[in-house]
Amino acid sequence: MKKKMTALEKMQKVELHQHVDGSIPVDVTWRLMKKHGLHPVETKKEMQKLLVLQAGEEGALLRYLDKFHYPQWITQFYDNIALVIESIIAEAYKNNVRLLELRYAPIIHSFAGLTLRQTISSVLSGINKAKKRFSDMELGLIVIAMRHQGPHIAKILARQAISESQALHERSGVIGFDLAGAERGNPARLFEESYTIARSGGLHLTIHAGEDEGPQAIWESIDILGATRIGHGCSAIQDKALLKRLAKDQIMIECCYTSNYQTGAVKIGEPHPILTFLEYGIPVSICTDNTTVSATHQNKENQILLQWLSLADLTKIHKIAEKHSFIHLNGKPRPMQGTTRAFKRKKI
Repeated sequence: MKKKMTALEKMQKVELHQHVDGSIPVDVTWRLMKKHGLHPVETKKEMQKLLVLQAGEEGALLRYLDKFHYPQWITQFYDNIALVIESIIAEAYKNNVRLLELRYAPIIHSFAGLTLRQTISSVLSGINKAKKRFSDMELGLIVIAMRHQGPHIAKILARQAISESQALHERSGVIGFDLAGAERGNPARLFEESYTIARSGGLHLTIHAGEDEGPQAIWESIDILGATRIGHGCSAIQDKALLKRLAKDQIMIECCYTSNYQTGAVKIGEPHPILTFLEYGIPVSICTDNTTVSATHQNKENQILLQWLSLADLTKIHKIAEKHSFIHLNGKPRPMQGTTRAFKRKKI
């Protein structure tokens, strides 16, 4: 008998922050590893422990990032990349995600000989194949530069991203540019030129900031790089002036509830910043970050937030997120909307 969907499951969702590497279904990774003779363990159950964060591993960013090691073994080949993209999109569709922006760091998928351009086009190939299956779904790609690889590589990636931009495609193309990786020792200001290049090529700008650094990292991201969305942004709650600025300019925070506790960006037992962001009138999006590593999905993330927010609140959050989507803003500057009416928490 088919299970009856709940109102939350039926709600159409917007996903603006989901990484490819950390979201490949375990079954798919295992099947491809077996195909290429690359499986480091003998059973899928053992493999799952290497791909999914386990109990006792929470609270440390390095343990979390270690889970990204093995998927890269099989995402060095064009066909494999396209295949895993289709599988990720199919899983999102099951959770009633109808607008999905995937993000992807091309350079770490070029170790077996693919060019950067090929690694980007392989993802777009998977996206466009998926669009044939899920015609009511809006899809786009954000290209990521990694901080630890330095500003020069970031500039190269910005140019490669522009070469596959949505403006040059009738189908799905690159819609945005992002910077990820260790914030400490790699401040946002060093990447100003790469962001200038991306902006000049019509790409929209987001950045991982305030995940393992303080509010200054977010200030630099918006004042120097011109980012209009912030990934995680947890440390913003330490600076009331910054919170007011984010609300005033309607800079969206891409909130990843589960992964923020797993990486230590939010300490276990402390309230998640998303509630403070909402109270200040800062637009937020509810994001999964890495569905496989974090053992989560959109329905689960929204269900958690029902402890403090109503279903109507969640619906409103997704509608606001849709307006901030780079897919909808393609070719247009993000309109300044003024401060949204602040949300109020449920009393529990």
